[in-house]
Amino acid sequence: MPDFLPSSLLFCCTMNEVRSPMAEGIMKRFHGKRVFVQSVGVHVGKLDPFMVEVMAEIGVDMSKHKPKTFDSLEDESFDQVIALSPHAQHKAVDLVRYMHCDVRFWNTFDPTLAEGTRETRLTAYRQVRNQLQQKILDLFPPGSD
Repeated sequence: MPDFLPSSLLFCCTMNEVRSPMAEGIMKRFHGKRVFVQSVGVHVGKLDPFMVEVMAEIGVDMSKHKPKTFDSLEDESFDQVIALSPHAQHKAVDLVRYMHCDVRFWNTFDPTLAEGTRETRLTAYRQVRNQLQQKILDLFPPGSD
């Protein structure tokens, strides 16, 4: 059963380089006019060119993404937090300890760990992108508000 759209949603992962920015971009693509969406990492990373490339393939421009950390959040009030790595899940649970907020954990493969040719690595990024898109659309189908 799909959830109703939250008014604010935070995606988090370890570095805010690949997984959480992908999820943020996908959520904004489908629900960005109705949901405030942000992403952060436990540690600050750098812009990942493979992430930018595979997101551009689905029409989402992530070239201006600037990785952020939990510490850089100006507002910590979210209706829902979705953690994409175990490290981020622990940080998210700490963040929402004293507020009414749903924390979900989607253990998501880190495609930066993929080795091999450029195409092999891009395939790993595409698989993560597609899995995140499917989970987001399953949980928040277009028209679910």
